[in-house]
Amino acid sequence: MMLRLLIAALLLVCALPGFTSEFSGIPTTPTDGDKMLDAYFARETAKVMKRTEELIENTTDWAAAQGDLRQELFEMLGLEPMPERSDLKAQVTGTTEKDGVIVENILFQSSPGLYVTANFDRPAKQDGPLPTILYVCGHGGNVIDGVSYGNKTTYQHHGTWFAKNGFTCLIIDTLGLGEIPGVHHGTHHLNRWWWNDRGYTPAGVEAWNGIRALDYLETRPEVDKEKFGLTGRSGGGAYTLWIAALDERIKCAALVAGVTSMADHVVEGCVEGHCDCMYMLNTYRWDFPLVTSLIAPRSFMILNTDKDRIFPLDGVVDVYLKTRKVYEAMNARDRIGFAAYEGPHLDTQPLRVSAFHWLERQLKGLSIRDEIADTTAPKIFTPQELKVLKSIPEDEKNSTLDETFTHCVAPNPDLADSPDNWAQQKEKIRQMLDTRVFHAWPSQKIELEAKEESQEEKDGIAFSRWSFQSQAGIRLPLFIARPAGTKLADVELIRVEALDDKDWDHLLTCYGQAFPKAFSGASLPQSNTAAYAKEKRRHAEERSAIVYLPSRGIGPTAWTTDEKEQIHIRRRFALLGQTLDSMRIWDLRRGIQAIRSIGGGETQLWLHGTGVMGGDALHVALYEENIDRLILQDLPDSYHEGPELLNVLRFAEIPQIVAMAGEGSAIEITTSKPEAWEKLQQFSRKFSWPEGRLKIQAIEKP
Repeated sequence: MMLRLLIAALLLVCALPGFTSEFSGIPTTPTDGDKMLDAYFARETAKVMKRTEELIENTTDWAAAQGDLRQELFEMLGLEPMPERSDLKAQVTGTTEKDGVIVENILFQSSPGLYVTANFDRPAKQDGPLPTILYVCGHGGNVIDGVSYGNKTTYQHHGTWFAKNGFTCLIIDTLGLGEIPGVHHGTHHLNRWWWNDRGYTPAGVEAWNGIRALDYLETRPEVDKEKFGLTGRSGGGAYTLWIAALDERIKCAALVAGVTSMADHVVEGCVEGHCDCMYMLNTYRWDFPLVTSLIAPRSFMILNTDKDRIFPLDGVVDVYLKTRKVYEAMNARDRIGFAAYEGPHLDTQPLRVSAFHWLERQLKGLSIRDEIADTTAPKIFTPQELKVLKSIPEDEKNSTLDETFTHCVAPNPDLADSPDNWAQQKEKIRQMLDTRVFHAWPSQKIELEAKEESQEEKDGIAFSRWSFQSQAGIRLPLFIARPAGTKLADVELIRVEALDDKDWDHLLTCYGQAFPKAFSGASLPQSNTAAYAKEKRRHAEERSAIVYLPSRGIGPTAWTTDEKEQIHIRRRFALLGQTLDSMRIWDLRRGIQAIRSIGGGETQLWLHGTGVMGGDALHVALYEENIDRLILQDLPDSYHEGPELLNVLRFAEIPQIVAMAGEGSAIEITTSKPEAWEKLQQFSRKFSWPEGRLKIQAIEKP
C-alpha cells in the first residue's frame, strides 16, 4: 500500500533552499485503477529485486562481473561516454585558521563552467601526508539574506573533526545547494520529464564532481592518496554510494542514511520524499544491492537510524545483508560493517561517532577495541569564513547543466543522406530502442484473453465493450463502434483512437448516455448531441469501425487525480526502468493485437493520437505490422515535449522515428510548427517516398 495511506505529513529532506514539502497524498479511497497500479508496482519491483538476488547468488567471479556492472552504472548515471577530465583550474580563494584547524576555501571546475565550491580542512601542524576524507553533503542548504553559502557550511563540523583527529578532509558543495545553486528536483516538482529522455540525473553530476574532487586531492602534498575515505549522510549518503561504486581510489566508505531497498522506494512510496539526485536512471533494472556490490571488497559500512521514514530500517538491512553476500564471496567479510541507532532521519552524534570510528580503524589500521579520542564535533567557523565566491562566475553552467551534461543527439538532427547511412542509422536506433528504452517490456508472451463484455445497438450503431490482457494484472478495455448489423470483420476500415484523458471525456459525452452498459461504473455526463449526431451520420455512410483504446491510467483504469501523486507515479515507473509512456506504447501494441484477434484480421487499420499520445502511437508503428496510416495530431517535434522515454535523446529525435515509421505506414502530421518538419520532408523526397506517404498539415495559430 502506498504511503499516502500511512503518512499525512513528512518533512521533505531533499529540499531546495527554503523549500519544504510533505509526502504528496492525503488519505483517499483508492480507485480500481489505484489498486491495479499498486499491485503492478509490487509485481514489477519483485522482478527487479529477484533479478538482483539471482545475480548475487549465482555470480562466481565478482571481480570480472564488477567491470560490466560498473560500466552499466556509469551509463545509468549519464556518464557514458565519460566527460573529459579537463583542467580543474583550481584555486584557493581564502584561508582561515582556528582551534588548530586550517580551512582553505577551494574552487575548481569539474568540467568547463561546472564550478565546485569546497572547503579543505587540515591540521595546523602536520608532519607528512595524512589519510584523507572526501565528505559529500546532504541536503542542508544555508541561505542568509538571499545568498547561498552552500551546504558545506551546514556540515562543516564533520570536516573539523577529521582535521582535529589526524586527517585532511575536503567538503564539497552539491549542485543543488551550492554557492551556485543548480537543480535537483527536475521530475520531483518541476515537470522536467525530458530529463529521463536525455538520460540525465543530477546523481551523475554529484558522482562526477566527487570523482574530480579526488583528482584535485591527488595534487595536494598534505594528502596520502593511497588512503582515501568517503562519507556523507542523507543525500551525501547517496553520493557516497555513487562515488565509491565508480571510483576504486576510495579505500573506505561510510554511508550514512542514504540507501534502502527498491521495495521501499517504489512499493512503500519513499520516492515521494526524495529528489532526483538520489536515483540513477534504472535502465538495467537494478535493486540497490547491485550498486553497493561494486564497492566490494573495499571497506564499507552502512549506518542508519531505526525510525528513518525515508530510509526505513528493514530496507536498509535488506541492502546490507545482500551486499554482505558479495563480500563473503570475495573473502572480505571483515571489510563490511553495519551500525544502527535509535532516532529519526537526523545527523545525530551516535551515527557520526560510529562513522568516525569506522574510518579511523580502516584508514589508520586501528583495532575495533581502540577508542577514538574525541567524540564531539562543534562548528567553529562562520558561514562567511567558509564562503568561496565573491560573485557567481559569468560562465557558470551549474544552473543550466541539465541541458548539456549528458551526451545527446543535437536538436533537430540531420537525417541520413544515403541508403547505406540510413540503414546503419536505423539499425542503431532500433537496437538502442530495444535495449535502452523498451528494455522493461514483458519478455514472456501471455495470452490476450480478449472477451466481449457488452454489446448494444441503437440509432444505426453497434457499440460493444471488450477487454484484453496487456500484461499480467493489467486488463484494459477497448470500445468498438460500427454500423449496426455488421461484425468487425465486415468493415473496410478500422480507425483506432489512442485516447488521452480529454479524448476519454469526449467519448463519454458522445456515447455514454446512448450505450450505458458499455460504461458501467462510470459517471456519465450530459450527452453531446451534436457529436453523437455526427457519429450516427458517419456509421450510416461508411463501412468503417472506430475502436477507442484507453491505455493504462486513462478512463476505466484511471488512478488518483491528485497532481503530486501523479508525479510520483511517473517517478516510480522510472525507478523500475520504465516510463508511463513506454508502457502505454506496450498497451497500444497489445490493443491492436487484440483488435486483429477478434475479427480485425487484415482489415486496413489507421491509428490516431493527439499530442503526447500521438507520440506513443508513432512508436507502436515500429513494432506492429500492417498499420496502414498514422494520423498524428499536434505531434511534438522533439522528445523535450514528450513522450517521456528513458534515454531516447541519447541517440534519436522524433523526426528520425517518423522516418522509420514512414517506411511502413502513411503518415499525416498536423502541427503548429511545419518548419520543424522540413528536414523530414526533404528526406521523403530524397528517398522517393510514394505520393501521399507523408503529409504535413499546418494548424493555424490562434
